[in-house]
Amino acid sequence: MTLASLDWGMILGGFGLFMFGIKFMGDGLKAVAGDRLKDLINKYTSNRLSALLIGIVLTIIMQSSSATSAISIGLVRAGLMTLEQAAGIILGATIGTTVTSFLISISIEKYAMFIIFAGCALICFSSRTKLKQSGNVLLGFGLIFFGMAAMGDALAALKELPQFEAIALKMSEQPLLALLAGILLTAAVQSSAATIGVIQKLYMAGAVSFSASLPFMFGANIGTTMTGILAAIGGSTEGKRTAALHTTLNVISTIFGMLLLKPYAAFIQSVFGNLNPMMQIAMANIVFKTVTTLLFVPFVNQLVAFVKKIIPGEEKESYDYGFDQLEADVGAVLPSAAVDVAKQFILKMVDIVRYNTSEALTYMKNKGGDELRQKIDEREALINQFDLKVTEYLIKLSQKPNLTINDTNNIRSYLDALKNFERVGDLTQNLIEFFEMAYEKKEDFTEDARAEMEAMFEKLIEMFDVAAEVFVTNDEATYENLRRLEHDLDTMELDARRHHFRRMRDGSCNGQVTSSVYCDIIGTLERMGDHCCNVGKATVTGFTSDLSDDEIIPA
Repeated sequence: MTLASLDWGMILGGFGLFMFGIKFMGDGLKAVAGDRLKDLINKYTSNRLSALLIGIVLTIIMQSSSATSAISIGLVRAGLMTLEQAAGIILGATIGTTVTSFLISISIEKYAMFIIFAGCALICFSSRTKLKQSGNVLLGFGLIFFGMAAMGDALAALKELPQFEAIALKMSEQPLLALLAGILLTAAVQSSAATIGVIQKLYMAGAVSFSASLPFMFGANIGTTMTGILAAIGGSTEGKRTAALHTTLNVISTIFGMLLLKPYAAFIQSVFGNLNPMMQIAMANIVFKTVTTLLFVPFVNQLVAFVKKIIPGEEKESYDYGFDQLEADVGAVLPSAAVDVAKQFILKMVDIVRYNTSEALTYMKNKGGDELRQKIDEREALINQFDLKVTEYLIKLSQKPNLTINDTNNIRSYLDALKNFERVGDLTQNLIEFFEMAYEKKEDFTEDARAEMEAMFEKLIEMFDVAAEVFVTNDEATYENLRRLEHDLDTMELDARRHHFRRMRDGSCNGQVTSSVYCDIIGTLERMGDHCCNVGKATVTGFTSDLSDDEIIPA
C-alpha cells in the first residue's frame, strides 16, 4: 500500500462536496431566513445572554463560526455593535459550530442520495422562491453526507500506510503535533467543521487514536479564527479588537483543553464510550465548547479590557447613537416632543450622508482606495440603520391618538425627507461602484470629464447643504434657492453629456469603461440633486394646513 495507490480523486472530491454542501446549505438557510437575520442582530444583542443565543442561531444558519465572527467584526467596525455585544455573539458561535459535527456523527449517509433528490426536485420543479431556497438547503444537507461518505471510505485506507501509521503514532505520543495539524488544516480550508469531520472519519476508520483526535479538534478551534483575522486586517481598531477577542477566547479554551487532555479524554470515553466513534468526537466537541463558553461568560468584561490593552488606539467617538431614545414610548405623553426627537436623529443621519457624499468626491480624485471604500461602506451601513430605526419610530408615532395636525404633517414630511436623504446615500454607493469599475481596469477619465464631474459634485454638495437648511428652517425663500440650484445642476448635466459625446466623436475619450460609465455618473449626480430638492419640497409643503396647529385629530 502506497500513497499513490490511494483513491485521491475520491478523497479530494468527497471533501470538496462536503465543503460545498456546508456552504450551499448555509447560503440556502440565509436566503430562507432573509431579513430576519438582521432583525435578530438588531433587536436581541442588548444583553450578554441574548447575544450568546444569537451567536448560536447565526452559526447554525450559516454553518460557519468564522462567518459569524466576520459579521460581528463588520458590525463593530460600522459602529452598530459594541465589543461587549460582539463577545456574546462570538461565544455563541463557538457552541453553534458543534452542530455540524453532531449531524455528521448521526451516520445518515444511506439517505444522502434521497435528500439530494428531494432538494433537486424542489429547485427544478418549484415555481416559488422560498421552496427553491428550501431545496438549496436540502441539496447542501445531502451533499454534506454524500461527500463525507465518499471521503470516509477512501480515508479508511490510510491506516494501512506505514508512513501514516508513523505520523498517527507520533500525534498520539506528541499531542502538540496533532494540535498543529488541526490548526493548519482549519486555517487552510477555513472551516473547523470540515477539519473535525475529517478527524471523525479517521477515528471511525481506526487510522488515529482518540488521544490524537482531541488535540486535532482543539487545533481546529484556533485555526477557525483565521477568517476573522483576515477580515480585520487593514480595518478599524474596533474590528481588530473583535478579531483579537475571538482569537483570545479560542486560544485560552484550547490551552485549557490541552492541559486537561488526559482526564478529559478519559471522561468522554467513560461517559460516551458506548457510542459510535464519530459520535464520541462530536460529543467531545460539544461538551468542550459548551463548558468553556459558559465559563467565559462571567469574564467577558475582563476579556474585553484585556483586548483593549493589547490593541491600543482611539475608539469611535460614539458606539451608541442613542437609538434607545427611539424605543421610548414618549409619544403617548408628549407627541410633539417625540416628533422632535425623530428630527434630531434625521439630522444626525444627514451629517453622515453629507460626509459620505464628499468622500465619494475624494474617492474620485484619489482614483480609488480600499481603506476609503471600506469607510464609505461602513457609514452606508450606519445610514441604513438610521433609516430603519427612525422609520419604525415615526410609523409608531403616526398611530398615536391625539396628534395635532402639525404633528401629523411633520411626521409625513420627516418620513419623506428621511427617504430622500437615505436615497442620496444609496446613490453615493452607486457612484463609488462606477468609479471602481473604471479604476480596476486601469482606466481614467479625461481632464475635462474630471473637471465636469468635480463641478457637479460641488454643486450637489451645495444643494445638499441648502436642502438640510430647508429641512431645519422650513424657509420658503431658501427652498426657492434650492430649486434654482437644481436647475443649474440639470444644465450642467446636459452640458457634460453633450461634451462627452463630442469627446467620443473626436477620439479624445477612448476608455472602454470610462466612456460607458461617465453618463451613468453624471446622471446619478443629477438624480441625487433631485432627491435634495424633494427634501425641500416635502418640508415646505408638509407644513401647509388650513387648520390650527392646536386642533386635535380624533382618536
